[in-house]
Amino acid sequence: MIALKSTREIEGMQAAGDILAGLFHALEDYLKPGITTWDIDHFSYQYIIDHDATPGELNFEGYKFSTCVSVNDVICHGCPSKDVLIKNGDLVKVDTVIDYHGYLSDACHAFAVGQPSAEVQKLMDVTLKALYLGIDQAVVGNRIGDIGFAIQDYAENQLGYGVVRDYIGHGIGPTMHEDPDVPHYGTAGHGTRLKAGMTITIEPMINVGDWGCSDPAADGWTISTIDGSLSCQYEHTIVITTDGPKILTSFDHELDAKYLLK
Repeated sequence: MIALKSTREIEGMQAAGDILAGLFHALEDYLKPGITTWDIDHFSYQYIIDHDATPGELNFEGYKFSTCVSVNDVICHGCPSKDVLIKNGDLVKVDTVIDYHGYLSDACHAFAVGQPSAEVQKLMDVTLKALYLGIDQAVVGNRIGDIGFAIQDYAENQLGYGVVRDYIGHGIGPTMHEDPDVPHYGTAGHGTRLKAGMTITIEPMINVGDWGCSDPAADGWTISTIDGSLSCQYEHTIVITTDGPKILTSFDHELDAKYLLK
């Protein structure tokens, strides 16, 4: 069953999303060569606690960290570690969930540390555009397949990048994962019909090479590309309204002007 959110619930999720966006802005200044992914997680934990919230990922299904920090060829679920040192040019994806008094928002932002290569910059640009192409399809009356088709058609069919199949978006609200599933591939016109009040994440993970994923690493979580190619992810939590999709985790209000709740 898909829960349609009330105005009060959406406002609570927006408050959580504002904290999450603030964290990403703080990380823009914090990320630099020489720190570890464990440092990033510790910084994020303290930021979240200092803003009267809790990290929704911490202890979720046994996960022991507040964030997933995925570097270069790591697709998702990168476990923070004191042994993973950030270097100039690295592509770092930070994914986390904010729990603000029971209201959840989930997002991932990609950061280029120092001076990115042309390959890294293009991958980031493609992934961000794919995210927004998917968001544009999240309108009342469309179907889940319209979101996935828009992302896959652009990134994979037109540009030849690999769109990850094994890890997808999802509904979100009082719990982290709710119905419906939101794949980033699919067939237009198929799947669950979208209704006003639905809150979902759209979070394409796009690889330079093959779309396939490794098995989890020894930590039980970390997922990498099967061919060692770079992978990027951006994610927003959105609410579907009669006035179009609205982003609850906006990082850039100028870019997102038409997607903001009034």
